[in-house]
Amino acid sequence: MLNNRPLRTVKLTDELDHILQDCIKGKRTAQEHLYKMYSSKMFGVCLRYCRNYEEAKDILQEGFIKIFEKIHQYGRRGYFEGWVRRIMINTALEKYRKNSQTIVLEQVPENYEEEDNEIDFDITLKEILWLIQKLPERYRMVFNLYVFEEMSHKEIAETLGITEGTSKSDLSRARGILQNKINIRTKQSVKIG
Repeated sequence: MLNNRPLRTVKLTDELDHILQDCIKGKRTAQEHLYKMYSSKMFGVCLRYCRNYEEAKDILQEGFIKIFEKIHQYGRRGYFEGWVRRIMINTALEKYRKNSQTIVLEQVPENYEEEDNEIDFDITLKEILWLIQKLPERYRMVFNLYVFEEMSHKEIAETLGITEGTSKSDLSRARGILQNKINIRTKQSVKIG
């Protein structure tokens, strides 16, 4: 679903190859080891697509269930971590599509100027992640797919079932909302400091 680019065959480390073979056989210890290897990094990916920690934990769990069910389908085409990541993102997107009928979009602040959508900030990465999580759901999905997954608006439109124009508009609005919230937080920290 994500980035339909051709993947090259890769050589796995002996340790990872052994773990994958044991996971295919359904060995719990290998599954636990694989989970420990990738859960922390994949939780970070899930957080970008979710509103909160609980939702991200659910996506992580669902994603790993899919990984263990489909691990035999990984054909060493591309890096294993990339395959795992795509499953996590697709799991988040499935949840989004399932809930997309109830989306309420936030309005762009009236003082937002479309030409000035460069984000200038003096806040931590953790705060930025928190602000991204607070974006309206579709804006958050479009923002993440465009910025982090480097998908084109055409790919995003196909993935989310929207038009390219809507994807562009949602990205612009997401940036506007983020810029506005960053400006507010920056002004608050200046007053406090």
